[in-house]
Amino acid sequence: MWSASIDATSNAKRQLDRADGRTQKSMKLAIRQQTSGKADRTEPRWPAAIALLAAGGLRLALPKSLAVGPSWIVLAIVGALIVPTVWARRQNFHKLNTGLGYLLISLVTADMIWSLSLLLGAIPARTERPQDMLRSAAALWITNILVFASWYWRLDAGGPHARESRGVHIDGAFLFPQMTLDSQTKREMGEEAWSPGFVDYLFLAFAASAAFSPTDTPVLSQWAKVLMMVQALISFTTVALLAARAVNIL
Repeated sequence: MWSASIDATSNAKRQLDRADGRTQKSMKLAIRQQTSGKADRTEPRWPAAIALLAAGGLRLALPKSLAVGPSWIVLAIVGALIVPTVWARRQNFHKLNTGLGYLLISLVTADMIWSLSLLLGAIPARTERPQDMLRSAAALWITNILVFASWYWRLDAGGPHARESRGVHIDGAFLFPQMTLDSQTKREMGEEAWSPGFVDYLFLAFAASAAFSPTDTPVLSQWAKVLMMVQALISFTTVALLAARAVNIL
């Protein structure tokens, strides 16, 4: 009787061990299915490169008095720096790629702020034609959107390389609508491995410049709030200039 009881206990233990093994295998399979494609998922960089080239191209619309050096200099520097940036990424030199990316955006940002300060200084002096001032303000307004979209894209959740390494975007400086969906809804929409791309940050920057505040995407982190306040301030300044010139009150 004792022998039968021991055998029954041993059999039950073996069955539990087999069940635990099957459970662990099922869990590992589920994890592999959820994370499949992460290594192959690559966030495209070309929209960010085009945005910076466009920002450099918009500088051509500024008169010489509102720019430092030749009108084409920023576009040429951006084009030249994009080449080693792309090379560093293809060679998996991620720190070099990130550093060159920061350098590119910082260069365009500094040039934009300098041109805006020159434009504001030209208002009371009336040294520029109204047409040139309106064209310059419009160019700087668009540049402002492109520049801050690049900053949001580069900084959010560690940058594009960190986001594509994680595969699924569940935490960051901005609460995108896709991040609030439950798992079933994500599966139905085919967004299980959703992660924001440059266009998402471009829309965010456009909304901040047009409405002076985010629309459907709350801002969570402090650095993002500071950047968005600076962007809204620049946008408000250029829009006020356009409106003032339009009614000829300056």
